[in-house]
This record gives sequence, structure tokens and C-alpha cells, in this order.
Amino acid sequence: MCGICGIVGPAASDAVVKRMTAAIAHRGPDGEGFYFDAGVALGHRRLSIIDLLTGDQPMGNENDTIWVVYNGEIYNFPALRRDLERRGHHFRTRSDTEVLVHGYEEYGLDFLPRLDGIFAFALWDAPRRRLLLARDYFGVKPLHYHTEGQNLRFGSEVKAILMDPAVERTVDWQALHYFLNLRFIPGERTLFRGIRRLPPAHYLLFEGGNVRIERYFSLQPEVGPPRTEAEYAEGIRHYLREAIRKQLISDVPLGVYLSGGLDSSAIVALMSEVMDEPVKTFSMGFHEPTDEVEDARRVARHFGTEHHEIFVTPNPLRDFPAVIWHAEEPKENILQGYLLSRFARQTVKVVHGGLGGDELFAGYLHNRFIYPVRFLHRWIPQGMVRHFLRPLSRLIFRLQSHPALLQFDEYRRGVQLLLALGDPARYYLILRNVWDHDRAMGNRLYGPAMRAQSLTPTRRPFDPYFPAHDRRQPLAQVLWAEMNTKMVDDFLANEDRTSMAHGLEVRVPFLDRDLVRFALSIPPDLKMKGNQTKSLFRRAMRDVLPEETLRKKKWGFSFNPYYQFQKDLRTVAERILTRERIEAQGIFNYDYLRLILEHPPHPRLRWHYFFLWNVVGFQIWHRLFLEGKPDHPDFALEAYYG
Repeated sequence: MCGICGIVGPAASDAVVKRMTAAIAHRGPDGEGFYFDAGVALGHRRLSIIDLLTGDQPMGNENDTIWVVYNGEIYNFPALRRDLERRGHHFRTRSDTEVLVHGYEEYGLDFLPRLDGIFAFALWDAPRRRLLLARDYFGVKPLHYHTEGQNLRFGSEVKAILMDPAVERTVDWQALHYFLNLRFIPGERTLFRGIRRLPPAHYLLFEGGNVRIERYFSLQPEVGPPRTEAEYAEGIRHYLREAIRKQLISDVPLGVYLSGGLDSSAIVALMSEVMDEPVKTFSMGFHEPTDEVEDARRVARHFGTEHHEIFVTPNPLRDFPAVIWHAEEPKENILQGYLLSRFARQTVKVVHGGLGGDELFAGYLHNRFIYPVRFLHRWIPQGMVRHFLRPLSRLIFRLQSHPALLQFDEYRRGVQLLLALGDPARYYLILRNVWDHDRAMGNRLYGPAMRAQSLTPTRRPFDPYFPAHDRRQPLAQVLWAEMNTKMVDDFLANEDRTSMAHGLEVRVPFLDRDLVRFALSIPPDLKMKGNQTKSLFRRAMRDVLPEETLRKKKWGFSFNPYYQFQKDLRTVAERILTRERIEAQGIFNYDYLRLILEHPPHPRLRWHYFFLWNVVGFQIWHRLFLEGKPDHPDFALEAYYG
């Protein structure tokens, strides 16, 4: 894992790219490298995982006509290398990086689907004066770009691009609106206007000042005869075991994030089968009733791991500015990953995480609201949805929007959920706490500057996953939507930022290409039975995991916002969200923020505390990136008071 950046075009500057590279030095503490030529400047920060001695970048081909800077791991690079050597290519290193330059030489863009791994890279074809950017199938590794006129800038993180003074630093209002609804930004937008994310499984070509973006890979379910439930369970074990085996490739120590839940425990169990030494495991507690530390200890004892655990102190918001600087978004669900990564990096350089398992095998708690009503969506006439259920939903909102009834907002959402039957997309988004289908809610939350914007509804990015003509498989649609939105743009982005903040690589066995292809071939109704999440996956792990783990309820490495509000969230919000600043900014409604702050603490105000947390984070983000100098951040929380 590494950090990459660069500029192509007349604005290419050695000095600017050196600043860009320095801004992401945390991603690669083991070294830096540059490639400069007329109209091109590439930068690289290295985190050495494979070929510690000869894997420096930028890396070129034999005659220095093709150059690459790369972030990731190509798991099948030994097989690719053997193929390329048979075709006459000569390798100078043992690094997986070198297969990119020779593979491009041999196959051109057709080489991209041959790669099996997690990657983001920039390849400069000097004879053609062409830049190629590419990102892996599921978006495990990030890649951002900014283009204007004849120039294109790119970076693993946005802060690298911001080092070019020619890049304007302003808010993308639409992205902010999405973020405040979802707590992440779906699709290509970032919070910075003009800076985009390259989508997963896509490449970008920049040639002659023109940008072309194309998809190079579309995942298709494995094709074969129907299987029994037992055969699917055996297939899950087989593909997950093989994914773990291939992802053990490393020249440095590695471990596993262990929450004690199904996914991380399954990785520990199967990794213990294929490793000759005890697995190193890492867990975290919060001194809260929802802690899973004892569950993790139970799994660690069962498999004889070398177990490490840390407890977060009562005031984790003191790390919030540092976390936001690394995340480049005001994420409230990222603190725990940041602290756990910092802890794990003291022992290992690579960890395996359980992301992707819930999306593949229906593991989220909200799936239990989707599964029982999956047939109702197709039976309810669309005329009833448009002319009765939606108007009634709007009426319910108005009836329960009185400030004195703030703690009943959760019940209002429940009623609206029932009124969304017949519209799977709306039903799902209400489960995800999206609120902008209620126009009055925006008027309550937003100040005049935000209300003046012409904003696209949050539903728009999700419509492709819920085609209006197909309401037969809402569970499958939800799983696929989450695979392509929340997992990529929230969870994987969080995982990358929190780990690379400390020079730690995270691998995700559940997102192995072969495992995902197999999982997509499993009928959705087999993934859940009797409204039990992950019922098929539990069966697959029946002889692998302890019974207590198989029965365990889901929680994960998460803060409870109700407890956090009483620890330090309210105190910090009071100091940062001053009336003068909020009203001068015009983005948020100060009176609504006061309503939350002055309401007695209540466990049913989870959404409100999350919203408050996001607004606090946005103020810190605004000062860090728009008002301040992103390459000289102030991480003292007190610097953002007043």
C-alpha cells in the first residue's frame, strides 16, 4: 500500500508534485520517488509490503517509455509474471508493481481485467503522451482527480490535489446534502467542488487534454447448475479459504481485526487453518454496554491467537480533527477505526478485515425489516403508492414535527416506513435514515445558504439499483445497492483512510473476485431464512466457529451516539457550534441545533446525535481544508472552539 499523485499537462510542476507527495507521506513512510518530464510529474510514497529491497517507484519498463505509480496488491502477480516472461518481457524486481508496466506493454487496456487484487495506479505512456488511471473492481483503493483545460491532477487523497494552488477550495453543495442524509457521499462526488473519485472497475484516459472514462470490468454471477443449500455452504467455505490463502502474500507481519462477530471470526478461523504460526488479532472496547471485547476474547482463546486489545478513553473526540484531516470528510463512524489502526500498527504492517460479508450474505440488522415484507412491495398497486401512501407519509411528518415531540421522531420514521411499502427504494432509504423526501425537514435543518441551492434528492443515485419495473427481489436489490454505494463510498473509504493514516495496509478477503462472483449466484432467499440474517453463512461456518459466535448479535466496532452525547459530544458541540459562526455561514439552522443540545439525553435521539456530530465535524473540516492550510493542520480540538 502506498500513496500516489501527479499532474499531467502544461501546469505539471516538480515543486508542486513534491508538495503533493509530502501531503500524503503518512501513506508511505518507507520512502518516496518521482518521475519528471516535460508536461508530466508523478509522485509516490511507499509502504513496503512485497519486495522490500527493489520495489521502489515510480517504476519503468526496460527502455523507460512506460512509467507507473501504484497503490495496492496484485495477488496473482506471480502467474502474470510467468506469462509475461514467456512472451519475452524481462523483469528487474520481485515486485508486483512491475507486472503493470509489462502487462500494459503486452496487452494494452485489455490487461486490466486480468488483474486480481486491490489497486489504484497511474501509468504514463510517454510515446503516446497518454495517462492511464485505473481503480480495482470494488474500489478498495482510492483514486481522485481534478481536471481543467489541458491539465489533470490526481491523488490517492484529495489533500494531495489541494496542494496545487490552481485548484479552488470550495464546498460541493450537492455532495454535502448527500452526506447529511447518508453520512457518506455516493458516487463520484467529493465534498470539494471539482474534485472527483474514479469509480471502481473504471479507467480514465487523459490524452491531448481530453478525458475518457470507461468501465473495464462488470462482475457477473458464477454460472452453473442449481446447487443445494449444503453445496452453497461448502462453496462459501471454499472460496473464503482460498481468498484468505492468496491474500497472505506478504514480506512483513500481518494480523486480523477481530470484533468477535461472524465475519472477522470466520477470517481468524480459516486463517488459523492455513498459517503455521498463531494469528495476531486486534480488538477494541469503549467501556460501554455494547462492547464486544469478551466476544473477541472468546474467539481468540478458541483459535489460540496472539490477541491484543485496547480500550478507548471516555473522550475520543479529542482525536476528531486528526481523523477528519485523514478522512477528508466529517465522518462520525471513523474514530474507532482510526484508533484501532494506530494500535495494530505497533505490531503488524498488514491486517485483514471483514468488510463485504454483510453485503454479500445479508448481515445487516435492517435486512430484517426488508426480508418479511419483500412480497408486499410487488402486490401494492403503484396508483396507491402515488396517490395515497406518499401523501399520507407527508401528513404524518407534519403531525409529528413539533419540537416537543423530538423523542418520538423514531416512531414517525417507523410509520413512514410502513407507508413506503410498494416503493423498495424509498423503503430502504428510510431505513437508512434519509430524510430529504420530507421537504419540511430540510427547512428545519438548513440555513438560508443551503436552502437557496437547487439540490437533487438523495434517492437519485440509488434509482439504478431499484428499477421501477422490477419489484420482485427487493432484498437482492438492497444488497447490490449497498455493495455499490455504502460499502465502497463509506466503509472501504473509511478503512483506507484510518489504516493509511498510520501506514497500515488492510486487506478484505470477502471482496475476493471469485468469492463475490460465487456469492452473487446464491438465491437471495437462501441468504436469509426465518428472518435470520446471514442464515446461509452461519450454516457454512457451523463446523468452523464456536456456537456462541454463531448465535451472537451484530454490533461491530461502533460508538453509541447516545452514550457519546453524554461523554463529550454535547460539550464539544457547545464550544464549536456558536450562534455567530453558524448564522454567518448560513448552512445550518442554529435553532434546530440548540433544540438537540437542550433536549434531555434520550436513547431514541440517535439520529439527532449523529446529525449533531456531523455538523461539528463539518465545522472542523471547513476550517482544516477551506479556511486553513491542509498541509499544516492543527489537530488540537481546542483550536476549533469559538
